[in-house]
Amino acid sequence: MAQVQYLGTGRRKNSVARVRLVPGTGKITVNNKDVEEYIPHADLRLVINQPFGATETVGAYDVLVNAHGGGYAGQAGAIRHGIARALLQVDPDFRGSLKRAGLLTRDSRMVERKKAGLKKARKASQFSKR
Repeated sequence: MAQVQYLGTGRRKNSVARVRLVPGTGKITVNNKDVEEYIPHADLRLVINQPFGATETVGAYDVLVNAHGGGYAGQAGAIRHGIARALLQVDPDFRGSLKRAGLLTRDSRMVERKKAGLKKARKASQFSKR
């Protein structure tokens, strides 16, 4: 018999995370590595666990993630978004608490493109009168 699983896709900056929630002990695996091994910063690991705190389901589900694109911060945000979307499939009543915590909204902030004649998007070279 197939085990029940809940799917969610999260996005943040240039990162995309495909998340599977399986009933279990709370183990998080990202790209076949433990989350402590994959994401080096403890504050980003806290970001990943925010949806479980908002819905009071800490330790109820094992999380299996495929993440690609971007860096650690973008991938952590994408994983958080994917977990929140998967928890909606678990129980639609979680919607209110997840929405209040702002976890269902896709963060639309992206890197501004570099402009011609400038060093970065807005940074110009220093002005010199002579």
